Amino acid sequence: MLLTNHVLSGALIGAVTRRPAAAFAVGVASHFALDAVPHWGKWASTRHFLRVAVPDGLLSLAAMGAITALAPAERRPAVLAGMTGAALPDIDKPAKLWFGRTPWPRAVDQFHIRIQPEAPRRAHIEIAAAGIFAVAALTALRRPKSAPS
Repeated sequence: MLLTNHVLSGALIGAVTRRPAAAFAVGVASHFALDAVPHWGKWASTRHFLRVAVPDGLLSLAAMGAITALAPAERRPAVLAGMTGAALPDIDKPAKLWFGRTPWPRAVDQFHIRIQPEAPRRAHIEIAAAGIFAVAALTALRRPKSAPS
């Protein structure tokens, strides 16, 4: 699953839970749940992976910034915690690229790889998921209308 989808789902989790610690924990769990859904992957090479991963990472950061800015102040900590928790397990990819190893124990890395049903030609799943998560997160973040005075 692309990082953008993890970030958008984490925003939804934070908007709904409204508690930062719970949002972070559920965000981490959601990462593995989403990775278990059939999605785009099985890159032909590291270069091909990076042609997708770098723009996705930048889009993820932009989404985190925009959603954090749009979130009502009272929900902002939980939304940021949800997005961070949902994205955190994928820190293994840049860590492996830059440092030659991941920060996670071997068992976590093996589990993370084993649960992912990836295949080429599934970009449409990623795009649909991004749209659904974005609409759901933004809807959940809308401030309730004030009662008339």
